[in-house]
Amino acid sequence: TDTMAKPMVPVNGKPILWYQVTRFRDAGVSDIVVLCGYKWESIRDYFGDGSEFGVRMHYEVEETPLGRGGALKRGLGLVSDHHKAVLASNGDILTTQEIGPILELHRNTNALATVMLTPYPSAYGVVEVDESSRITAFREKGELPHWINAGIYILSMGIKEEMPDLGDHETTTFPRLVDRGQLRGYKSRAFWRAIDNHKDLREAEEAFQGHPS
Repeated sequence: TDTMAKPMVPVNGKPILWYQVTRFRDAGVSDIVVLCGYKWESIRDYFGDGSEFGVRMHYEVEETPLGRGGALKRGLGLVSDHHKAVLASNGDILTTQEIGPILELHRNTNALATVMLTPYPSAYGVVEVDESSRITAFREKGELPHWINAGIYILSMGIKEEMPDLGDHETTTFPRLVDRGQLRGYKSRAFWRAIDNHKDLREAEEAFQGHPS
């Protein structure tokens, strides 16, 4: 990322953000606001106004880091009040999860936010042992019995006033919503990766090998 923003890292020749933009477009999204800072010009130079990709692209550039919650609050301020909800996503993740089921869960509850969840992967291989201490199987990096935040959200517009001006919504806004019963989680077993290293990149390239360009 010395020469580009992280969402522009290529996966099979296409930026991470290209997969997000096309998936969101196919789900019915017409306007995309990119909350950006470091090397943001690399995003603008590739996507422009979005017309080539079937959407309208807008750019909100941070002069100083606001944190994820602060950035989301500024982004929500660019959305017309007649919209009931927005789809938000971290810029460095790839998933095959369809948006429709997450949106349906959100609409059917009183949630201010609905979070996509993904199984917590074990960092190590798992050994299964029976009651007689006999090893019965080795499983390569299985799942732990927990779920983690996948970085994709449906946010009702009413959440804007709950967001911090500076800081992270996961440590400020979300705990308050939990206390009020206004946060929901959609459990997904679709492919998901946060692209943080070369191994993540390789696994994502394998998963999206046949993805149409």
